[in-house]
Amino acid sequence: MVESAIISEEQLQKALQEQGKSKQKLGDLLIAQGYITEQQLIEVLEFQLGIPHVSLYKYQIDPEITQIIPESMAKRYQAIPLHKDGGKLMVAMADPLDYFAIEELRMSTGFRIEPAISSKDELQRAIARHYGLQDSMSQMMIDLPTQEEIRETEITDEDSPVVRLVNQMIQQAVQLRASDIHVDPGETSVTIRYRIDGVLRTERAIPKQMQGFITARLKIMSKLNIAERRLPQDGRMKMQFEFKTVDIRVSSLPTIHGEKIVLRLLDLSTGVKAIDQLGFNNHNVHVFKGMIERPYGILLITGPTGSGKTTTLYSALSHLNEEDTNIITVEDPVEYQLDGINQVQVSPTIGLTFATGLRSILRQDPNVVMVGEIRDTETAEIAIRASLTGHLVLSTLHTNDSVSSITRFRDMGVEPYLIASSLIGVVAQRLVRRICNDCKEPQEPTDQERLFLRSRGIQADTLYRGRGCGNCGITGYRGRVAIHEVLHINNEIRELITINGSLSELREAAAKQGMIQLMDDGLEKVTRGITTLQEVLRETVAN
Repeated sequence: MVESAIISEEQLQKALQEQGKSKQKLGDLLIAQGYITEQQLIEVLEFQLGIPHVSLYKYQIDPEITQIIPESMAKRYQAIPLHKDGGKLMVAMADPLDYFAIEELRMSTGFRIEPAISSKDELQRAIARHYGLQDSMSQMMIDLPTQEEIRETEITDEDSPVVRLVNQMIQQAVQLRASDIHVDPGETSVTIRYRIDGVLRTERAIPKQMQGFITARLKIMSKLNIAERRLPQDGRMKMQFEFKTVDIRVSSLPTIHGEKIVLRLLDLSTGVKAIDQLGFNNHNVHVFKGMIERPYGILLITGPTGSGKTTTLYSALSHLNEEDTNIITVEDPVEYQLDGINQVQVSPTIGLTFATGLRSILRQDPNVVMVGEIRDTETAEIAIRASLTGHLVLSTLHTNDSVSSITRFRDMGVEPYLIASSLIGVVAQRLVRRICNDCKEPQEPTDQERLFLRSRGIQADTLYRGRGCGNCGITGYRGRVAIHEVLHINNEIRELITINGSLSELREAAAKQGMIQLMDDGLEKVTRGITTLQEVLRETVAN
């Protein structure tokens, strides 16, 4: 690696020092420290040791072959059989140098093992797809078609195929870093879809006769009424997979083909991010920190559903969470539970709305108040009056950009002088997909791209894209990053708000004070090779 200039001698020495303390494998350490990607490690091993590299997403694995290695062993050694040739068995492994694992596989199968190398992510997906779900579905197909009524043991016994199928469906979603699971009933089948990095993709279709069992199991897990099939219901549950705690919100909706169920997954083990990890550029992070450290006023985070507003709010609360600060939140629902912060969950059925909750918590002597969302005039007015009486109020709003939040408040009937005297600033944000590090490659911009970038004052000779590999599911993207527009309310904008200035006048004043627009923040991340121009345009073109 040093000879090929993939890493420097200094980086190697640092990693070797760390290896002496942690006893980790050198390759894993180099990946963890960000010196190399997993793909680069695979290429070096392939070249140096002559071990073939297999892209599992291109590989058609015969289900009979997978029976040769038991599921428990496949998971323990991160290995999956590919094909057999006489007395030889080719096995894809994350670590083809693990001679103990190879010997164990040889003794268990009776075959001579020929290792191939594959990435950990690809192996996890392949094992989840070819073992668990398939076995449980086959078992369900044998056991269930003759039964007309759902027996309780089928949806409560941990060893029943229904319970295993549902657990594996959720576990696979967690491994694929999905944010949502959709169980969509059709006329003749049920489709399981995962939302990964903001994009829905179909994982598999299952027979229609399994629908009732899967729906009943999900309802039991989330403490919903399994007898009620005509009304929408909401519930939640917690599950643990491989030391990860996952909080799951469950929503059922009656459709003409039965109940559609959506599960929203929240990985609690990742915790709350620090502000510096949110993707703010240097200018925006400085302005944002300045705004949340003000003693009073109202700060809004705005954007569509699923744009990371709650993550930003929690990061701000975590930054402000000191021993001498009383922080109270009113949320729907409480997503992360933060130590040292008093969190209230709204419950409209008993009359605890954002407005009534906010009124009550103002009598609890708070320094900082977080309101999950401002949905109506009553909540907006209480939040603004709270900010004028010495409280810092953080909340979210659904608008297209930062400046539109001011006009949204006006449309709600809030007096302009109240908005002007209370509003500290607005952060608008979107989430765009990151280019996959393992298949990222430079490319020359097209004439159209050059023309567009020039129109925004950017000169770029190289852009980047993901070629598509097993680690990113052939999409070229892996993970997401936020793009921001941070509006700081200065005196000029305050005066414009008071005199009911138009949207265009407010935008002009914001630009004059140096506000970076959403699109321009996105384009800056494009030139740095973090995301693509197509992603930024997809999220910001309406602005």
